[in-house]
Order: sequence, then structure tokens, then C-alpha cells
Amino acid sequence: MYIFMRQMRLGDTQPYEKSFWKKNKIELRQGSVVKISSKDKKIEFADQSALAYDTLVIATGSQPNKFGWPGQDLPGVQGFYSLHDLSLLERNVHGVKHAVIVGGGLIGVEVAEMLQSRRIAVTFLVREKYFWQIVLPAEEAGLVGRHITHHGVDLRYETEIAAIEAKETGRVARVTLKDGGQIECQLVALTAGVSPNVTLARASGVTVNRGVVVNERFETNLPGVYAAGDCAEFTTAPPGRRSVEQVWYTGRQHAETLAQILTGKDVVYRGGIWFNSAKFFHLEYQVYGDVPASLPEGHETFFWQNAAGDKCLRLNWQATSRAVTGIHAVGMRIKQDVCTAWIAAKTPVEKAMADLRSANFDPEFFARHENEINQAFLARHKAVPL
Repeated sequence: MYIFMRQMRLGDTQPYEKSFWKKNKIELRQGSVVKISSKDKKIEFADQSALAYDTLVIATGSQPNKFGWPGQDLPGVQGFYSLHDLSLLERNVHGVKHAVIVGGGLIGVEVAEMLQSRRIAVTFLVREKYFWQIVLPAEEAGLVGRHITHHGVDLRYETEIAAIEAKETGRVARVTLKDGGQIECQLVALTAGVSPNVTLARASGVTVNRGVVVNERFETNLPGVYAAGDCAEFTTAPPGRRSVEQVWYTGRQHAETLAQILTGKDVVYRGGIWFNSAKFFHLEYQVYGDVPASLPEGHETFFWQNAAGDKCLRLNWQATSRAVTGIHAVGMRIKQDVCTAWIAAKTPVEKAMADLRSANFDPEFFARHENEINQAFLARHKAVPL
């Protein structure tokens, strides 16, 4: 998104200099793989060339979700996931005055911010009652939704498209809503989540469910073939994690573990305490551990929000043991190592609250809220002696 917004160049995002590959004896080959032949242990390219392998890693990532909407493949309709999508968006925004974004999640917010940087009006359609309702509790969802609206986005809840329609040239002209309404637009961004990109794997005899099925060592059903990243699905999810993990941090963790496995180390993927972070325009978001949209049975929660309504903190804990199980922070920064240590050690919520200042990671001169948060906690929850 920052390349599109002209805050970074493509070269700034490259992990290594061009000389890295040759220097480290890595052959970087660009091409489109069309088939995996496990019997012959080779992969075949679109140009009909082939490459033999001893070990193969499938890391084909994700693809934007489509739900069979009429017109979803029209010119001017696209997802946003890859460098190819970025190039396509650069072409698609020429002459665009109004864009419609479909699907309330992180990618949708990024696209909204990107388009606004080019002075393109944005209507954001969310089918749920709240923004990112499948992930965020109602209070956090409301805070984020207000922030998005404050930035000039026409955010519409409980609104779904029925079809995408074209003008005479074949390019998108409007979306029709399920309630019969229409929105004129010249660009539609489909950001209703992503799915594992398993087309190649499925056609090659690799076992596929939602993703490429792997065990805790990233092994597929085929000898010498592994899968990792967005496209992988664990037969048994690691403790506290999901069977399909599709964020940048988990992709890095997959790679770090798989690299050890491929170099002969007897390790398995554990994942550790779940965490993620993101930005909704200027609003920072962090989650550690388990903070589902609905509070699980046997758990309690504490939610604090400042008077301005632009910062909040939530802690979940197990009711019987009082152990902290999850932490949300929106609009304020907290330290990952402190929060994950609390969860890993099953720290009582009273101890975590008393030590809240140690988790603060806001820059100098930012307002501090620990005293106010602790007073609110003590007023709502009877403290248990430590």
C-alpha cells in the first residue's frame, strides 16, 4: 500500500539486494509452474520447461475471495493481495472518481486509505452489523468503524452486493445492492478475505482441504513435498493457533521452522502465543492470545475506553484460575514480550493490571492511562489478593 501511496519505492520493500541470490548460491528462477509431477520428482513450467527436485516446498500463498457475484470478473473489478494486484490497481485507477470496496477487514481498510491518497471517493460495504465482526468484539468494532468514517469513508453496515454491472465499454459502471439500491462507480475492490491458493497443489495429487494439508513438520501426503505459509492447513492446529494461518507473522514463523527441518533438525511447529498487529488509517491495533468476537464460556473480560473514544484496552481471563488469556489494544501500543509472557505464564489478571505500566510502548510524551485503567478495573471487578 505504501508503494501505491508513493511513500516507498518497490526497491525499498525487497528483502535482499539483487546480488544476494548468486552470492548465497541460490538460483532465482521466474516463471509460472503449471504442474507438480511427484512420480518423476519434477515441476513443469508454462513454457514447457521442467526442473527436477529432491525436496519441494509449496508456498503459493492466498488469493482474494470471490463469491460468484455476477460481474465479479469485469474490467475494473479486482482484489488486492499481490504485486500483480498492485500493478493492476495502478492501471485501474486512471479516471476513477468513485470506488466501492466489498468486505470489511484489514485489506479493505488498506485499499480505502490507498484510494483516498489519490483523491478517490470510497464507499465501503460491510455485510455484518459491525466492522470486522467475525474478529472484533462489538466495542472495538465500533471504535474502529468510527475512525474509518472520521476519515471520510462512506462506511455502510449490513449492506451486500447482488451484482456488478458494466457500461457499454465493458468496464464496471455500478454495483447493485441486495436491497435494490445502486451505487455508481468506476472501480470495485473485492476485499472479503482470502483463501489458500491450492489450484496447483490440487491438480498435482497433493491432499487439499481448505488449504494444502500438512502435519506439524509441514509434510504433505507426497514424499519430499512440503507446504508452508498462507496455503498450508495443519491436520492438528498447534495449541492456541488456527489450522490455517494467513498473516505475515505466521508466514515468517512457518519459514523459520521449516528451514530448520530441511536442514536436518528434529523440530516441529509450535507457533507460540498468537499475536497480530495492524493499522486502520492512523489507528494502531494489537492482539495477543485469544480475544474472540464473543466471550468464551468460563471467561471474564474487562474493557476500557478513553473519554475521546479513540483508545481502548481489553483483557480476557479464565474465570476460575484468573489467568490472562488474551489482550486487545487499539489506539495505544503495548509490548509484545510482556503480553505474551503474561499469557504463557498464566498470570492472574490482577497481577497483570498492577504491572500494566511495564507493558506500555507508546512514544515519549504520549498520554499515559494506566492509573485510569486500573481504577476502572477495580470499580468493576472485585480484586482477588495476589
